[in-house]
Amino acid sequence: MSVSARTGRRRQEGAEKVSGATRFTADLELPGLLHVHLVLAHAASARIRRIDTTAARAAADVVGVLTGADLPNLETAAPELPLARERVFYAGQPIAAVVAKTEAAAVDAAMLVEVDFDEASPVIDPIAAMRDESPAVLEENESASEEDASIHGASAAADQEPADRPRNVTGVAHLTRGDVDAALKQADVVVKGTYSIRGAHHSFMEPHVSVVRPEPDGGLTVWSPTQGPFVVRDDVAALAGLPPHKVRVVPMPVGGGFGGKVEFLEPLLALIALRLRRPVRLALARSHEFVYGRPAPAARFEIELGARRDGTLLALRVRFHYDNGATAGWHAGLTANFLGGTYRIPNFDLRGFEVATNKTPVDAYRAPGATQAYFALEVAMDELAASLEIDPIELRLRNVSREGDLAADGSEWPRIASVEVLEKARELSVYSAPLGSDEAVGVALGAWGGARTPSSAGCRVDPDGTVSVTVGSPDISGTATGLALIAAEAFGVAPEMVRVEVADTATAPFGATSSGSQVTYSVGGAVYEAAREARRQLLEIATEELEAAPEDLDIVDGKVTVKGAPNRAVEITQLVKLSTDFMGRYKPIQASGRSAVQAASPMFTVHVARVRFDRETGAFQLIGYAAIQDVGRAINPPEVEGQIHGGAVQALGRALGEELVYDADGQLRTASFLDYELPAADQIPNIDVQLVEVPSPVGPLGAKGVGEPPAIPGTAALANAVSRAAGVRIREAPINRSQLVTADGR
Repeated sequence: MSVSARTGRRRQEGAEKVSGATRFTADLELPGLLHVHLVLAHAASARIRRIDTTAARAAADVVGVLTGADLPNLETAAPELPLARERVFYAGQPIAAVVAKTEAAAVDAAMLVEVDFDEASPVIDPIAAMRDESPAVLEENESASEEDASIHGASAAADQEPADRPRNVTGVAHLTRGDVDAALKQADVVVKGTYSIRGAHHSFMEPHVSVVRPEPDGGLTVWSPTQGPFVVRDDVAALAGLPPHKVRVVPMPVGGGFGGKVEFLEPLLALIALRLRRPVRLALARSHEFVYGRPAPAARFEIELGARRDGTLLALRVRFHYDNGATAGWHAGLTANFLGGTYRIPNFDLRGFEVATNKTPVDAYRAPGATQAYFALEVAMDELAASLEIDPIELRLRNVSREGDLAADGSEWPRIASVEVLEKARELSVYSAPLGSDEAVGVALGAWGGARTPSSAGCRVDPDGTVSVTVGSPDISGTATGLALIAAEAFGVAPEMVRVEVADTATAPFGATSSGSQVTYSVGGAVYEAAREARRQLLEIATEELEAAPEDLDIVDGKVTVKGAPNRAVEITQLVKLSTDFMGRYKPIQASGRSAVQAASPMFTVHVARVRFDRETGAFQLIGYAAIQDVGRAINPPEVEGQIHGGAVQALGRALGEELVYDADGQLRTASFLDYELPAADQIPNIDVQLVEVPSPVGPLGAKGVGEPPAIPGTAALANAVSRAAGVRIREAPINRSQLVTADGR
């Protein structure tokens, strides 16, 4: 079956999941398994005077209580330590781990641990954090991590970084081109404003959970719903002082990841398991997940955007910062590239600051740095369109970057579908249909560059004729089914005859981390190559059996046939048997494939939101929504559409109410689903997904990444729709409903 005749395929693991047969990490039961519960700091900034574990150690069924002092070879004080030493940097930082025979016993004993703090005033507001008189949040040598950024397809780099940074700023992204001051003076219209978007939590159904077992040879086996098993292997090995081959990571089914499950609990559990010589499990309670899990950062943008009266963009100045909590952060470099490269802007000055505060450290959340960048940029673009009285899609079409234009970093854009997605959006009725009373439409553009990592795959043919593909990249979004379709086309069999398995790090070929929209893009080429090589090996055997040249052979309905002579055929199962017979003369069918994609295939998307506004109450209803996305080539269209549905809802959630709110003491006030406002089903209309296919010249079968783009423009699209309906310019996400009835004008 050719992918060109695509009708889609159900997920290969779907039946197991819907029937409840899938075993997640929390379902594992090992002999002698112990349970871990964490004691979290209640203070946001403090010195640890004393940790008294006496009562907890004496509690029933408690096997041990560990503090930072019990863990070897670690730094003195840092927020990223598995357990705090000397200092705590945020409320929710782990300071002790109670290990017991049952989960209930561990929870009860954790309440008996007494901690004395010498508390200090926390640094909560990122603007205040940059003042000279502000206390230092981190050690002076903390800086933005290029390695952390690269895992998610991002970059922490900048073309210019000042030698003297403001207080608590761990990194600066600074990109410039042309003369912004002069260009703004020449502009007929300048939009100037401050735009902000709150931090958000991943809110995955499955909280963080991991199991680690010490092995008799001194090594470790780790079971984890990780997006990056090789990252976990290498980091755990380095921390534990073990060679990588002594750490076996078994990737388990992921109950939602969105960038937040690359690595988290595994290093701490590895140290505990080695110390106690027993298998241990830690499953975070939902309350711990909110205060300890790594959320998406909040961001604030000060923008000046200038244009001629005909809509031609002239200049963009942006000063922005990320509130990274108690970590160095890495989003700003990626954000600067989006701000300066999406449109043809001849003059720009973009300066982004990574700011540390005494809050939970942040990390990647679906489309890191892009949702924030495009919220600010696309709201400003909508303001500009309104000021110039130009159709908002027309304004974007006049300015959007095209193939050959310069990106913000000076490189040239490859073939992109920026124009195609905008033109498709303009055709849709959700955008063009006449507006009813108190209705309005908002639109926003988004883009994602896409990560890429060298990857490999294995392929064999089993005795029943099944083509088995082995990869090392976890399936978090149906990617295994897509890879099966790629292998089916490469080998020449029906998709149902292909099975993709994600193996553990002891047996899997190296694979990319499942993040940054890169699995199909990075691993798909390796799968295609492996399947083609397996096909070649099969036909090599058939050549002798059928006495025909390889180019005269074809695979049809589980047989290798001679073209033009269908009666001359041999079953695939027979050929496999010949390659495994005792004293046989044919080599086994066992192939491998490798891929190292050198070029990115950026993805563009447009979201359109239609709302109805109640002027008396300030309430609004989302009554229509469309998501248009360039996917290169949709390998499995139903799954692609599902990815877009999910990402769109996550983007809308950040406009409708999702936010992390901290008080002046650094306490998270939205630390449960009672306070953290996830969108409900009645707030989301049917989402019209439109796939635009401009094939990638380097992606497997023309495919591009899919996962990140859907989560990018929806926040701005909804804010723009509400702004136009209410006559009140929305520059904050989530949308402040009280502003809609108290403010007047734009």
